[in-house]
Order: sequence, then structure tokens, then C-alpha cells
Amino acid sequence: MTMAGTGSEAGHRLAGPLADVAADAGWREHPPRVGFFTDTSVCIGCKACEVACKEWNAVPEDGLALTGMSFDNSVGLGADTWRHVAFVERPNPAAPPAAPGGTDGPAGPEGRAEPRWLMSSDVCKHCTHAGCLDVCPTGALFRTEYGTVVVQQDVCNGCGYCVPACPYGVIDQREGDGRAFKCTLCYDRLGDGLEPACAKACPTDSIQFGPLEELRARAAERVRRLHEAGTHQARLYGHDPDDGVGGDGAFFLLLDEPEVYGLPPDPVVPTRDLPAMWRHAGLAALTMLGGIALAFAAGRRQP
Repeated sequence: MTMAGTGSEAGHRLAGPLADVAADAGWREHPPRVGFFTDTSVCIGCKACEVACKEWNAVPEDGLALTGMSFDNSVGLGADTWRHVAFVERPNPAAPPAAPGGTDGPAGPEGRAEPRWLMSSDVCKHCTHAGCLDVCPTGALFRTEYGTVVVQQDVCNGCGYCVPACPYGVIDQREGDGRAFKCTLCYDRLGDGLEPACAKACPTDSIQFGPLEELRARAAERVRRLHEAGTHQARLYGHDPDDGVGGDGAFFLLLDEPEVYGLPPDPVVPTRDLPAMWRHAGLAALTMLGGIALAFAAGRRQP
């Protein structure tokens, strides 16, 4: 695997479909792009992925206190939470109509409503167009030969530009440290031919790792089978190369709207509009200079 130069030399783009992200980043020879397909329909909320991620990557503990958010003690992704298992309680759509005085789901013990559990293991999306990478001034964030996005902590200066640039709110600065941290898709394991720790630990294959194109085909087939079985709410999220980030390297099969899982419904990489912004800024500057020149010329004509 060799580098062809910088991303700009390889014709780096800020938005739209991109067939080969590694080549765009300057990798002349590289393996196929890899990623995650998370099938939330078989997630059991065991948190094995969270534990495996922390153990392998030496990620600090992120709080063991009760949060009041069901069984969710880690709340969301951050510098010390690279995998987050969400527990979402929802009314059961297959339940019979609510009885007078009303419950949302089938009756449980003592007549209480039984909710539908939605569980999902969230992670960095390793976007095709990664805003965090675009705005990093030191090169601490880089695109690997596998198409993933990694932070080099020894290069990060803690500026924090990457944090607001992520449309998913994934990357974060570690408290008391200042540097940015996030999932690396176990870059060190990939180099040895191993799958990421979270996927290795998942007992139900909810987290699947492999070449991205193979995962997309597998996901489409899974959705088709779920629809045939009557689970019509099943849908894919982050798989579309025509979306606002050019498609994700980590995408999901969901059983409800993205917002239910805490995911943005229409994520867009913030740097997508930079060319248009610079054009408008340049036009404004030229207009202002033209006005100054006219005013100067008019002033010189005065007696």
C-alpha cells in the first residue's frame, strides 16, 4: 500500500458520491473499503461491544451512575464512549387498541402496558465526506487505506474544530486532556487481518464487519426478508451514497425513524457548502472594491 500524495493532489471532493475514498485521500494501492453494518433488529442490548471497545482501545470508563434513561448508563457517543448501546422504549405498533384509561401496548403484569424495546449500538460513521477530517488544521485526522477516519492523538492540538464539524455529534474532546477521540474502527487490528473488537464480541451478529459493498448488498437482502415477514418499518440508514455525507462507512438497519434512535434524519457534511460560500465572499469583496474604486474616482473629479 502506497500513498499517491495529498488528498488535494488526488482531486479531493467535499460532497457527493465518491467511489474510492482511499484513492481520493492519496492511497495509490489499497484494500477494499471496509465498514460496519449494524442490524438493530437482532441487537439484545448486552453491551458486549461497549466493553470490548474499551478493553481493546484502553478507553477510560464513562460513568457507572444511573442516568434515568432506562438501562442506558453511557447516554451517547463521546471521547470516552466509542460504542454506545441505546435502549429506547416505544409503544408497540402491533398491539391491540388501548383499553379505556389507555395503554400503548399489550397488557403485562398488573395490567401495565408492555413497551417495544429498540436497541442499537451506535458508533462513528466513518463518513465518505468527513467534516472532522476536512477542518482539522494539523493533519491529526486522516483517511486510512481502508477508507476509515482515524485521529492521531500525538498530532492533535486540541483546537476542537472537528467537534462542531461532525453532523452526528460523534467526535469529542476528552475532559482534562483537550484532545479529540473517537472510534478508529480498530485500525491496529485491521492491519493484522482481524475484525474490530466490537464486531468480534457481538453474540448475535448485530454488528457486522467487512467490505462495504458486500455489507450494503447483505443489508438490502435483510431488509427485503424483514418486509416479507411483515416488519414493514425496517429501513436502512446511512447506506445511500447520494445522501448529505456521501454515504457512511458505518450504516444501520433501523426499525423506526432515525430520530427515535437519536440520529439526525438528514445529516449533511458542513464543509459541503464551502465552495459556494467562498464564491459569494469573493463576489462581495469584488463588489466592495468596485464601490471603493468608483467613490475614489468620483472624489478625484471634484474641484
